[in-house]
Amino acid sequence: MRQQEQIKIKNYRSEGFIGKYQKLVRDEVIPYQYSVLCDEAPDTEKSHVVRNFINAGKAVRGEDTGDGFYGMVFQDSDAAKWLEAVAYSLALFPDPELEKTADTLIGYIADAQDKDGYLNTYYTIKDREKRWTNLLEGHELYCSGHMMEAACAYYEATGKRALLDVMLKNAEHIYQHFIVEGNEGYPGHPEVELALMKMYRLTGNQHCLALAEHFINTRGVDPHFYEKEKEKRSWTVWGNDATNAEYQQSGAPVREQKDATGHAVRAVYLYTGMADLAAQTNDAELLGACRRLWESITKRRMYVTGGIGSTVLGEAFSVDYDLPGDTAYAETCASIGLMFFASKMLENEVDSEYSDVMERAFYNTVLAGMQLDGKRFFYVNPLEVIPGISGVSPTHRHDLPQRPKWYACACCPPNVARLLSSFGKYAYGENKDTAFCHLFAAGQVCFDNGMKLTCWTEYPYDFTVTYEVEKGGKLALRIPSFSKHFSITINGKEADYTLKKGYAYMEVQDGDSVMLVLDGAPEFIYASSKVPRLTGCKALQRGPLVYCFEGVDNGEDVLSLSLKKDAKVTASDYQEELLGGTVILSVEAVRQEKIEGLYTNQRPGEEDCKAIAVPYYTWGNRGENQMRVWMNER
Repeated sequence: MRQQEQIKIKNYRSEGFIGKYQKLVRDEVIPYQYSVLCDEAPDTEKSHVVRNFINAGKAVRGEDTGDGFYGMVFQDSDAAKWLEAVAYSLALFPDPELEKTADTLIGYIADAQDKDGYLNTYYTIKDREKRWTNLLEGHELYCSGHMMEAACAYYEATGKRALLDVMLKNAEHIYQHFIVEGNEGYPGHPEVELALMKMYRLTGNQHCLALAEHFINTRGVDPHFYEKEKEKRSWTVWGNDATNAEYQQSGAPVREQKDATGHAVRAVYLYTGMADLAAQTNDAELLGACRRLWESITKRRMYVTGGIGSTVLGEAFSVDYDLPGDTAYAETCASIGLMFFASKMLENEVDSEYSDVMERAFYNTVLAGMQLDGKRFFYVNPLEVIPGISGVSPTHRHDLPQRPKWYACACCPPNVARLLSSFGKYAYGENKDTAFCHLFAAGQVCFDNGMKLTCWTEYPYDFTVTYEVEKGGKLALRIPSFSKHFSITINGKEADYTLKKGYAYMEVQDGDSVMLVLDGAPEFIYASSKVPRLTGCKALQRGPLVYCFEGVDNGEDVLSLSLKKDAKVTASDYQEELLGGTVILSVEAVRQEKIEGLYTNQRPGEEDCKAIAVPYYTWGNRGENQMRVWMNER
């Protein structure tokens, strides 16, 4: 049973820190990414996404497809995520020219749809006879899912049905294939499950709900399905191991799964769909599975930065407490997916455990995934980088010291853009009588239950959050776990509130001014002794921001630094010109003198010094240099 839902996309407008990012997406990221999709960005990895749709339209009409298909089997999803980002941006910043560009792309997509509703440029152009024969690797359902999400968002933002009608027709094709005709299978890369739930809630189409239930309920019932599928075909996309059911999250029916396994992005997309379905259908058993999987991730398999997926081998979860910093994978998309999962768990039960993790993932790994100018992107987000080893050594080749412009597998850049533009959907929720503030961002929000608020804050660098109430009701404010102390006043007087599962519930009236003051004192974080290599180490956090130490601030050498056991931490004033505006932390430390040669039997000397830390999301914006999150303690 849903305790609350996300607000509709037109009902918020962000300012301040989040608003700045949303304007960056509008002004820089969306135009740049479209130039990439059109192969017009100089010195950038070829994409061919738009041309693929144009060529697929030719194939549908029986015309010559020109230069054919180029890219990954899931290339269509880049266009879908770009369109979704555009939709959220248009809801915030109406732009007729951008809307016209999006409409043109939607026209190409509609032309690429087959008469029976099938939509996928890879198979339409290259391998029409292979449709639906390789669910393990083919990504047909994955691409449909992302396009369904884009269709929902674009309709909500503009009222235009063209893409929504295309994807309803596509959903009917999928329903015909899997439900009416009874063809077996479920997505190799989950995503369509959560998208079908969005389609159902927007349109009321029962076939969308039935498909979401089907794909979730049949997954893992036959753990050997992908092996049997592979035996029926003589071709492969990239040689995925059909026998590795744990990697595919199909080793057991979803209600019996206990640990987060396999490809991290696929896992959290699946769990998001499961949590959404559990709320929609009051499925207590399914929700119980979601809670177990949540615990597996956040209590045993998540980095302090909110990154998940610790190994490059399969971009995957490994085992409990295996969280190496220097070889971390921690894909940007995985943390975005973790935010999705957290948001849907909040809809099942309002508990700050979920919103705390959602915030941790956003302010650290997700923001780190994009350079401050919006032009370069990290796929992988390590917690330690050493030039000459990171990006070079065979064991560290995936952990790059600088963000590339684009990727052949470009899932992360448009994913960041759509997440930033839709921040309000995660920041706020509502039910019939309560407005929930999960995350803190300056701006305006209107709730369907009639409440209307304006938020004023400089969060995450200042910890006073003020809500001016235009239309009152019941308000629930999250109290973050990092805040050891807090106060709430209404019109300058101590508020009467009830604290429940990390949320302060109170009644507010028209014209009230509600002030929440949080404790933003810097604090050290220590890891469980079960995590290898982190015994005797500590990390630094201020509010939601995890900090790191870069060579550029510390004499080019972070490796020789250790933080004092009882170190004092001093926060600077807000520095407008540094790294887009930030607060640096100065920590009492010692520096070990350099050792000549590889080893010595002489204890090296050391001297007191100050170590400078910057927010993790800002690292790598000032050239190639050393970086560490976890520091030795002396």
